This record gives sequence, C-alpha cells and structure tokens, in this order.
Amino acid sequence: MKKSLMMILLLVMLISTSALAADFHIGIVTGTVSQSEDDLRGAEQMIKEYGDTSDGGMITHITYPDNFMQEMETTIIQIVSLADDPQMKAIVVNQAVPGTVEAFRRIREMRSDILLMAGAPHEDPDMLADAADLTVNPDNVARGYLIVKAAQELGADTFMHISFPRHMSYELLSRRRDIMQEAAEDLGMTFIDMGSPDPTSDVGVAGAQQFILEKVPAWLEQYGNNTAFFCTNDAHTEPLLKRVAELGGYFIEADLPSPTMGYPGALAVAITEDEKGNWPAILAKVEDKVVEKGGSGRMGTWAYSFGYSTTVALAEHAKRVIEGDAELLNMDDVMDAYQKYTPGAGWNGSLYVDALGIDRENFILIYQDTYVFGKGYMGMTDLEVPAKYFEVGQ
Repeated sequence: MKKSLMMILLLVMLISTSALAADFHIGIVTGTVSQSEDDLRGAEQMIKEYGDTSDGGMITHITYPDNFMQEMETTIIQIVSLADDPQMKAIVVNQAVPGTVEAFRRIREMRSDILLMAGAPHEDPDMLADAADLTVNPDNVARGYLIVKAAQELGADTFMHISFPRHMSYELLSRRRDIMQEAAEDLGMTFIDMGSPDPTSDVGVAGAQQFILEKVPAWLEQYGNNTAFFCTNDAHTEPLLKRVAELGGYFIEADLPSPTMGYPGALAVAITEDEKGNWPAILAKVEDKVVEKGGSGRMGTWAYSFGYSTTVALAEHAKRVIEGDAELLNMDDVMDAYQKYTPGAGWNGSLYVDALGIDRENFILIYQDTYVFGKGYMGMTDLEVPAKYFEVGQ
C-alpha cells in the first residue's frame, strides 16, 4: 500500500513538473563577472523571472571567454552549441563580441527557426545587420549631440574628447567624435580632441589610468573648471571620475553608461551582493557619495546600466515575439521591453543608417535619459536632435 502511494505521489510530481516546463528556451550569452558584470546580472534576472532550463525553465545562460579576442573560435563554438537544443527558439548575445557574426551564420545554416539578437556589437554594423535578426547599440549618433548639449546646459563652456587611434577606427565612435565637435562649435563651446594611451598597448591598463590621473589637473588648469570630459574607454573612466570629483569639471556620462561604470572604484562606493542588479539602490548609494564629494550637478550617468538593460530587454522582447505578443522590428515593442526593467527612465532611438544612406530596420540605436547626481533626469530623451547631426560622417 505504501509503495503504491509513493508511486502515485511520484507520478503526480512528474506530471506537475512536466506541466510547468517551458514551451521553448531562450539562450543568453554574456561576458563573465570580471569582464561585463552588468550584462551577466541581466541574465541572472531573466533566470530569476523565467527559470533555468536545467530546472524546467526558459533560460539557458552561458559566458564567453574573458580573452575572447584570442579565443574567438571557442566563443563561436559556445554560441553555436545553444542551437543543439531542439527547444531553443532565441539566442541573445550581449555584448556581441568578435565571433558573434560567424556564430550566427553557422546557426542560421543549422536552424532557420531561431531568433538571433545582438547587443552592443564589437563587429561591423552592416555585418551584424546581415547576420542577426535584431541588433541594439547605444545611439552614438544622437548622443554625440546630446552629451555636449547636456554639458552646456549644466554650465560647461569647453568639451574634451579623450580617445586613441584604435577606438577612432570604429565607425560609430569616430562618427560620434565628429558630431561632438560640430555640436560644440554650434553651441559656442571650445572642443578639444585629446589623445591618450590605449590600455591594450604596452603601457597596459595601469599606465593608461596613470596618464589620466596625472593629466586631468593640468587640463583643468589650462582649460578651466568649466571643462566637460568624455572618454571612449572604460579603463579611463574611473581615474577621470576620481579627478573630476576632487578637482572640478564635468562628466556627463560614460561611453557605456551605468552607475557602476567607474563610480564605485573612483569614489570608494561598496556595492553589496544583495544590491547587485538593484539599480535604484545602487544609484542612490552612488549619488550620496557623489554629492558628498562635491560632484552634485556636475557628474552624471544612466540610471540603469545599458549592459543590464539590453540583456533583459532583448530576452524579454524575444519571448514576446515568440509568443505572438510583439513584432520583432517594431520600435515601440522593443522600447516597451526596455521600459519594463527601467521604471522612471526615458528611452529614445532611431534606426542605424549605413554608409549608403540606407535605414537598417533590424539595427536599432537607442539611448536613455541622462541622470545628473544631485539634479535628476535632464530630459534629454525629449529633445529633438537637429537633423544635420545625423548626416555628419555619412
């Protein structure tokens, strides 16, 4: 009798588990905690919300190698391996590091039924547009104007762009620099194009950071405390924030903005394990420290990490598309997925226009409203970017 009862209970459990199992799977590929923690936290949020496939849920999460440039084939194989799952219906890669295009091409040869989505691509925009069903990247075209405009509104009269040749070889980064220069001139500001060491060169990250630490005081002395600084590299961000908080100047937002981009290290902000992924809590903690250090009204960010937001939004959008609740290339549907995870923050964007002047409908450029510590949202997503800036660099 007891044996029969146990068998019945076991059967009920198996039936219940089967009933709860997801109808389809979504694969998410991110960097590791050491390389791109915000992206990974987004994958953790989706697992929390929709379950891990190993437990009957919807989400399979894998990470690419930290040294992805040297292990590109490993990255490709890992992404492609997700297509071996017959229930896999969408794959999101964020950041879309080198190798993503080839991985998507191989998956497309195997499976035509899988949605392929990319966030923050490192490869040529046109190549991603051809390989992926949907790609999302920060709108470096609109931001080229809006970052400078925000700096002017806060009181800056000089704008310094800090970068190096490798980054300036990237189309959207060099184009943004050119737009920043034209915007500064149009707004009556002085524009300074400042070179700096590449952290991947012989000087390494330590040497590149030391350069910033040593140079900012001299720059402020030469150009004045109404200088706004912008750098294209994450490694430069932390020392730049440290000096701006200490000495003056403005920092509107990072290349890939986030409250965790540079601020915790620069200002000794401790983020607990429980707070990781809780963006309102992190923002409040960073804001307290920025205000304490005298950076109120001078230093900003996006309230929600672009890396985190893109991981969760693309996975959520994929789910809705598969379930018939959204259209793949509908801009409003994409923005709605972003809004779900970023309450209070405004978003805007446009389609990427390639070198031939053609709108790539599956390559979306987006940006979030700028949040200035001690002041709040700037309302930059409500501004209309003059059409002339979209033609710069075309």
